[in-house]
Amino acid sequence: MLPFDKLKYTIPKSILDRGLTVLGTESRPIKLLFEQRRVPEDGWKDSQIEGLLNLLSTMDSDKDSKAAFLGEREGRVASPAVSKLAAGFHHGVGRSGDLTEAQPKAAGGSLMYFFANKLATDAMKRFGAPNINKAVVFPVATGMTLALALCVARNQTGGREVVFPQVDLKTPLKAIHLAGLQERIVEGEVYGDAVNVPTEEIEKAVNENTAAILSTTTFFPPREQDKIKDIAKIAKEKNVPHIINNAFGVQSREIMKLVRGAIDAGRVDAVIQSTDKNFLTPVGGAIVASPNEEFLDDVSETYAGRATAAPIAQFLAAILSIGLEGYEKLRTQQEENRKFLESSLKEVAERHSQRILNVYNPISVAMTLEGRNAKKIGQALYTARVNGARALEKTDFGVCCPHYVSSYINFDASIGLRKEEIILATERLDTVLKTVA
Repeated sequence: MLPFDKLKYTIPKSILDRGLTVLGTESRPIKLLFEQRRVPEDGWKDSQIEGLLNLLSTMDSDKDSKAAFLGEREGRVASPAVSKLAAGFHHGVGRSGDLTEAQPKAAGGSLMYFFANKLATDAMKRFGAPNINKAVVFPVATGMTLALALCVARNQTGGREVVFPQVDLKTPLKAIHLAGLQERIVEGEVYGDAVNVPTEEIEKAVNENTAAILSTTTFFPPREQDKIKDIAKIAKEKNVPHIINNAFGVQSREIMKLVRGAIDAGRVDAVIQSTDKNFLTPVGGAIVASPNEEFLDDVSETYAGRATAAPIAQFLAAILSIGLEGYEKLRTQQEENRKFLESSLKEVAERHSQRILNVYNPISVAMTLEGRNAKKIGQALYTARVNGARALEKTDFGVCCPHYVSSYINFDASIGLRKEEIILATERLDTVLKTVA
């Protein structure tokens, strides 16, 4: 630390002591992070986050003004603007053999990654899954991270198929193919308004060629979440890896209870969630959490080469900024917004002879578009600057079954959404429904 004791007699002692008091107060969060390695109760100020990142990035070898740099990778960057985009961590994270291994040229980057993973583990435990043992932040988004986990499952089992309860989304399908595997889709069935995949059909699909079961907690209505507790029991009984795509589930207390129950009930090898969907970061990162540390270590070792530090630093900055109390407030706000979104959409639906779909989903709400052209309505909403709405016809890719009961449109009440945005979106939907056939 800096030798402030050497500053005696430079300025009046009362003034120096006052300054050191302020410095101690502002640096105390960093001291607590080093000691406790947990998500702070209260969020940090931007100046404190920047101070931590600057402190750590200065420890990397490329900041050494007395060194000679003759390697092929020495952290050289084109301009300060480029450096800022990676928070100063020019060497990235990891080594060729292991994503989480400390890097000789990046003492600060390695420490930054250490703290990010410690806080990710703490966050997953405190936000609903205390029965996980470890979590790692990956510098690629959810789909690529799913592919890495599936590679480990493939290597462990020798299987070539992934039992995949039908979710009409290209990302997990591409992840399966990237891992050199083939999907074995178990089709969704319609129960009232909801689309579900029968657990008994999932069990029947597991065979000697199964590399893993890939289940899903969060998707858009009418698809409900998989019965991951029952699937975990099947995975344990059949001795096959079970990977849960929990893309935007951490923000939901209800979804995280299901994750906790699945881990307690049977086999769960990895739970994968997006950093942007759950922790308000830019797109580009994911967190893999697991009760099975060995499986998670294998996933880290599957990543090829070093990796950019940007998504890691962004997650660390986000979780420090939000803090434990701030995140719980965001979750409560999300729950309130979900209720408000449903009530607002219900009013619009009734004015246009439509109804809200009776589907369990803690984040999304869907409304029928019976007798209406879903594609035209979706396009009109986009033109009206309403982002994120999904309007689908009965047989579109996205309904998660061969044929749904109605065309429909859905909206998400995701973490960070403001009530004013719900009001604006539903007003514009009302206008579109009046003007578009």
